[in-house]
Amino acid sequence: MIDFALHNAWLIPLLPAIAFLLIVLVFRPLPKASAFVAITAMLISFILAIHVGIGVIQAGDAFVEHPLKYAVTWFEMSGLKIEMGVQIDPTSAMMLFVVALVASLVQIYSLGYMHGDPGFANFFAYLSLFAMSMLGLVIAPNLLQMFVFWELVGLCSYLLIGFWWHKYSAREAAKKAFITTRTGDFGLLLGILLLQINFGTLDLQELGRMIPNFTEYTTLTLGGLTAIAAILFLGPIGKSGQFPLHVWLPDAMEGPTPVSALIHAATMVVAGVYLVGRTLILFKTVPGAMAFVAFMGAFTAMFAASIAITQTEMKKILAYSTVSQLGYMMLALGAGSLTASMFHLMTHAFFKALMFLGAGSVLHAMHNEANIWKYGGLKKYMPITYWTFLIGCLAIAGIFPFAGFFSKDLILEVVWAASTLSGHAHGPFQGLYTVLYIMAAVTAMMTAFYMFRMFFICFHGELRDKHAHPHESPFSMALPLVVLGFLSVVGGLVGWPGLGEGKAFGYFVRLGEFEVVHANWFLIISSTVLALIGIGGAMAVYLKGAISHEAIAKKFAPLYKLSFNKFYIDEIYLWLIHNVLDGLGKLLWWVDLKIVDGIVDGVGQGAKITGSSLRRIQTGQLQQYALILFAGIVILVIIMGFADTSLAKLSLLGGVR
Repeated sequence: MIDFALHNAWLIPLLPAIAFLLIVLVFRPLPKASAFVAITAMLISFILAIHVGIGVIQAGDAFVEHPLKYAVTWFEMSGLKIEMGVQIDPTSAMMLFVVALVASLVQIYSLGYMHGDPGFANFFAYLSLFAMSMLGLVIAPNLLQMFVFWELVGLCSYLLIGFWWHKYSAREAAKKAFITTRTGDFGLLLGILLLQINFGTLDLQELGRMIPNFTEYTTLTLGGLTAIAAILFLGPIGKSGQFPLHVWLPDAMEGPTPVSALIHAATMVVAGVYLVGRTLILFKTVPGAMAFVAFMGAFTAMFAASIAITQTEMKKILAYSTVSQLGYMMLALGAGSLTASMFHLMTHAFFKALMFLGAGSVLHAMHNEANIWKYGGLKKYMPITYWTFLIGCLAIAGIFPFAGFFSKDLILEVVWAASTLSGHAHGPFQGLYTVLYIMAAVTAMMTAFYMFRMFFICFHGELRDKHAHPHESPFSMALPLVVLGFLSVVGGLVGWPGLGEGKAFGYFVRLGEFEVVHANWFLIISSTVLALIGIGGAMAVYLKGAISHEAIAKKFAPLYKLSFNKFYIDEIYLWLIHNVLDGLGKLLWWVDLKIVDGIVDGVGQGAKITGSSLRRIQTGQLQQYALILFAGIVILVIIMGFADTSLAKLSLLGGVR
């Protein structure tokens, strides 16, 4: 079975694609049958993904040094050969497992959450297409195939975010997500074209071999390669919600909650992180690009956390939390550690999917009331949601022994190592990583604070909305919470170095070199203390009431207002669109209308005038033509006569001399 799974990994994305077609073409009038087809296909894909992972683990070094790849030629022309196929290595195997697992649990959860919705069958069709797109992206052996599935992921996000199309806010959020990510995708496409032009290939393995020795294969300078890396990075900035293209991600909450869990935990938003991980050799070759990725990640992490602190909607808080955690993943990649980034990607998928589905459970119980200040005391009404959500909060806060403790600590360690190792690959930017470490550590404390702020407001105290009648969610919604809660507890243990070489997560995803990061107890203890300070602060303010949150908001009113209004980034964009882009558009419209069209119309008008003038001598009357001919002959005779006279005079003058 393992060999079958390894050599038929293409079935993993194909099965949800078949489910999508069956639902659209056959089972759409039968909602329950549609759900059965989608979930069955997804579960089989998940089983195959497990077997792929087992096969890669058993193979050990074979898949690290020489990934399993099989492909057929898609098209070929002079100077360009594009293949379409599958590449299996430790990183893609891990991603197949995570994506297939979360997609399966989300579909099961959707049975209860979307029950009775008129678009029930369509919803499962879109979920299947979404899963197919992300799984296809994961196993792509080259950048062009990856880009095709990358765009399909964007299309599916548009369909799912705007699923409740009758809501104006959902339609606008879908358009915003699609347009914003397309902005970054333009850079990604341009970067792919530049790589093809300069290296003559888009194959990931071949690029990995050529880029470190780019001077042997291209005429590029280090600055040129740095520019290509920066342009390519625009795609992940848009897709993974990095500043300043993060604005679409919180608005994506307008989609059904299972969509939020799928987008924010294991599919669309991590696609950018995965792409940077796949092309990390490009960024490692140019320290400037590495520093740029690291800075963007650290800044995004802190920026989003500072917004989440004041938000009042459960899903919005989780959305900005996702932006912040994606910043952590990018920071790890910018520090040169694929292991740390992919490890946090995996653990984050567990606890973030758990919390989004938990938020959906709360919304389901509170009749879609979004304001957390209307909640309170939900612990006694929803015990399963309460305990699983607490696990998620502890995991993202980085408390031992939950999953987030191991992965977030590893990120802090690799960033610290990047700032302290002498002769490190980051060269002149080494000092920057000290600042980035401080930013990441402070962000960890902020994360613990705002997550437990939300937790205490929602689940403790007394129910504030007296008209609400909260209740625990049905089994189909509770089961995924329990499974993800379990994984959020034990998922981080795979990164424990005590498992030994060949078994720990760092060994599993390494690319030709074992990333060794020795446990730094100072960092471990300090990060834990910071997390506990954050939790303690939230407890003092929102659980014990020892400090008035209203008084804090009033005392720091300007900062509170900035944070609550998301630093007015959306408003700034709207102002730029209305006052700059619209003005530029009007100017270009005037140039087009008055100058371009004026030239074209002038040429036409000139031809018209010339034709009108010439038309007057084209009467069709034979007598007129004869008269004109006779007049012409007379004129020629006169001219010739004058010419002969002038010549005779010239000859006479010549003789006199």
